[in-house]
Amino acid sequence: MKLKGKRILLGVTGSIAAYKSAHLIRLLVKEGAEVQIIMSTSALDFITPLTLATLSKNPVHHKFHSNENGVWTNHVELGLWADLFLVAPISANTLAKFANGICDNLLSATYLSARCPVMIAPAMDLDMYQHPSVRKNLALVESYGNIILDAEAGELASGLSGQGRLMEPEHILENVLNYFSAKQTFKGKQVLITSGPTQEAIDPVRFISNHSSGKMGAALAEAFAAQGAEVHVVLGHGALKPIHSDIHIYPVKSASEMYEASQKLHQSMDICVFAAAVADYAPKEIAKEKIKKAGEGMTIELMRNVDIAASLGQEKKGHQIHVGFALETENEAFHAKEKLQKKNFDLIVLNSMKEAGAGFQLDTNKVTLFSKTGSELTSEVLPKAQIADLILQGIKNLPVEI
Repeated sequence: MKLKGKRILLGVTGSIAAYKSAHLIRLLVKEGAEVQIIMSTSALDFITPLTLATLSKNPVHHKFHSNENGVWTNHVELGLWADLFLVAPISANTLAKFANGICDNLLSATYLSARCPVMIAPAMDLDMYQHPSVRKNLALVESYGNIILDAEAGELASGLSGQGRLMEPEHILENVLNYFSAKQTFKGKQVLITSGPTQEAIDPVRFISNHSSGKMGAALAEAFAAQGAEVHVVLGHGALKPIHSDIHIYPVKSASEMYEASQKLHQSMDICVFAAAVADYAPKEIAKEKIKKAGEGMTIELMRNVDIAASLGQEKKGHQIHVGFALETENEAFHAKEKLQKKNFDLIVLNSMKEAGAGFQLDTNKVTLFSKTGSELTSEVLPKAQIADLILQGIKNLPVEI
């Protein structure tokens, strides 16, 4: 049972090939996967929800709410639940929705909410499959990081023969198995990730912080977990919380709390990624009551916070890998390489505030990776999930046994 413990969300759309989804579900379940299904409305004309529910042993979703009890079907939860979102077959209509962000049914809403990898298997007639609009939409969804399972050639429902047949269920299963087997590089590894902002209290209602959303840290945590690691995330207050059964969350607020939590975990970690935006300074004294407005100005005396990455870098053992982040606005490469040495990093990820599509709060990023061996790699502006994959690949390329 090669898919034991894996959660696969299967999307089925309006295509004559929808009948093959029944066989695909049997294959996935036989390999140990837990399968949930979302059908588009048009898919109901080709195969019944009862058939797919019976085979998957789970209710089939196709509406935002149930007519029987009015319960809302949470597309966000479905997208977070899955380790893989597989849409087979995907019709030209649903493909166009995915490519252009059209969200008018449960399936497309779940697609836009999903954080897991997405694998799509198109099925349509020969001329439809070769139409420039379909080719463009396939290229678009692939550019988003989705995996395309090309249609196979053979006899089509129209009577024509050529490329357009849904990839056979056995071949889809093979792709799913290959995907998960290739994603176990960090199996059994203990990974520490610091993520999000810190908050340094001024008084009971005010604090010093920054714009970090924790999106990059969440993407890294989920990428490591997908590749078999047990991940420990020391998470700043208000940061995006990663979702995976192998991710443990340790909520903190201040830099000192983040340091204390990280230090306790550090010794038993194999890989440490310092992705949090930690405040360099904190108020020396925290007022016990809310500070009242008085005078034309106010002076707050600050003290230096502990440098978490540098401090733990001094405790780093020979088998451990440390990865850092640098957000710079000038002399970017110089400062990043300086931190690489000073903080005993094996790899540092440089963000630039000057790049459009990169930085805090965004879903995309553009980075340059510098390793201690001298190698450099600059990405394009990509979704942070793909940036996470690049960083993991950079770790794999280090001259250290993982």
